[in-house]
Amino acid sequence: MTFHGTLARSVAILAVILFLSSQTAASETTVTAEAHYLMADGDTLAQAEETVLQRAKRRAVEQAGMYLESTFLDVEQENGSGRIQSSSLEIRTIAAAVTKTDILESRRTFENDRPNFYVRIRAVIDLDHLQEAIRRWHSEQQFAEHFRRLQKENSRLKAAIRELKTTPRGVSTITVGSTGPAQIPEEAQKLVDQAIMTPSLRQKLRLTSQAVRLAPQAAEPLIVRGQTYLQLVSTSYSKKAKPSRYSHYVDNARMDFDRALLIDPQNTWALLGQGDVRTWLHRTDDAARSYEQALALNPFFDTARQRLITLYTTQARKHARAKRWTDALDILDRLLPPHMPDSWILDHKEAYLLRSDIYKKLRRPTEAIADLSMLLQGDPTDVRVLLSRATLYRKQLKGHKAKNDFERACLLGSTQACRELP
Repeated sequence: MTFHGTLARSVAILAVILFLSSQTAASETTVTAEAHYLMADGDTLAQAEETVLQRAKRRAVEQAGMYLESTFLDVEQENGSGRIQSSSLEIRTIAAAVTKTDILESRRTFENDRPNFYVRIRAVIDLDHLQEAIRRWHSEQQFAEHFRRLQKENSRLKAAIRELKTTPRGVSTITVGSTGPAQIPEEAQKLVDQAIMTPSLRQKLRLTSQAVRLAPQAAEPLIVRGQTYLQLVSTSYSKKAKPSRYSHYVDNARMDFDRALLIDPQNTWALLGQGDVRTWLHRTDDAARSYEQALALNPFFDTARQRLITLYTTQARKHARAKRWTDALDILDRLLPPHMPDSWILDHKEAYLLRSDIYKKLRRPTEAIADLSMLLQGDPTDVRVLLSRATLYRKQLKGHKAKNDFERACLLGSTQACRELP
């Protein structure tokens, strides 16, 4: 028996967008898409029709301008009795995106004596639900990856500490007491590892609750369970449930993170979770303090940094919409230090663009240009930023600098920039 398989993966990441307001407007779009499916020997007609419809929905979602995590697997198995094709299309977020489907055309043809199905559909895509579903998936994957790294680093540090504690011969020591959180038992650690890997939120809760019972003085099970409660909150919110339907999840998460911080006050993941809970509760100042504490303990904790960037940028944007320019600039100045490391510039892109726009409204072009120049230091090929800076240069009668920016943007494919050139 031989197997011939092809595996194509399409993975796209949507930046982590933290929930900051319960008042959001739904955004829907209607898309027409089509798909083909060659029926396998083991398929029924119903299975083949369902598969081609699923493919059409996936293409409709992609045409709506939103990428999602998906896995498309085709495997053909050959043996003496014939050929069997097993096809699976796993799209975790498609149910949250396609709210209505109309079949415009459906037909069957034959290709090498095998039915070939075709369908053309008109689908209504809810972009808000799609965005939230992808955000939850990416946040979960990022949390799991960071947590695994943290566990490896903890193991390495514990080994180093044990080595340092090895008592040389002839030297006596006095043990004053234990320091730091208790070491998690092996059985509880296995449960935590399983919980991180399982996609089922209910299963995560069950496994982490068992781990908490086995290791009541360990922070890790509490942190993972707290994050699971927040994922349940996010899921309920994406389904437009009333806050009363998920407020108990927020409260459970708050208790888990508070308890974890009592066990280990310097645990950056517990501080991150505390900040997330405070964000859901609209306590943005307290949330910012939690993220800042985590970054003070670990300046390279990118997840906390992204949370803080999103939080501050959203706050500043609200002030800017209300034309409270001073309040908006105060927040952005806290977020954007004078000497930003190059590797962090693009993470703060929206904040730089917002502050530059405020400076332009306040007729402070020199400072607006400085922010745009900082962004071009991080990405010299950003056409949008080049055009903005060129326009400002031209208003300041700096024609040579404006021409340079328009030329660069034109070479990068901007027809608007090319039209501005003499």
